[in-house]
Amino acid sequence: MRTATIKRETRETRLQVDLQLEGKGKADVTTGIGFFDHMLEQLAYHGGFDIKVACTGDLHVDGHHTVEDVGIALGKAFREALGDCAGIARYGHAIIPMDEALVLCAVDVSGRGMCEASLPIPVEKVGSFDTELVAEFLRAFAVNAGITLHVRMLAGVNGHHIIEAAFKALARATSMAVGVNDRRAG
Repeated sequence: MRTATIKRETRETRLQVDLQLEGKGKADVTTGIGFFDHMLEQLAYHGGFDIKVACTGDLHVDGHHTVEDVGIALGKAFREALGDCAGIARYGHAIIPMDEALVLCAVDVSGRGMCEASLPIPVEKVGSFDTELVAEFLRAFAVNAGITLHVRMLAGVNGHHIIEAAFKALARATSMAVGVNDRRAG
């Protein structure tokens, strides 16, 4: 089983992430940011990963450190769980609709972490979640997972729908990329 546990403690956050790539899509997520928890649950469910996140952060300041540090730890967990990446598909992609929103995501498990995200979200907040933190999470996740990640909004006007479509697209594309390809020897 490809699994990993990452613990991270900074002056701003204290967290643990447990990941199982061959999961059942179960999530046990507590970050103190309701909408972000919901997005991580979508990542687990639609990716077929089991993800556990327990994070306490300086939410009295804002959600930035919590969201970025969860992205860092989750990215590191993916990298560790993948090991030497032998036999994986490497590439994955998804185009996900959610009502009027349509988001494309493409992933290359290249070992070269980078993120190119174009998600012009028309609102500043969804619930208590600052929408600018979507890009922070995606960048932190991609860089620390060692993946090349492209995310593009193709259509959309509702901030909740755009973000949720992005997380679901990330889930499906990443699941495809880290899946074992039986036709590949290494």
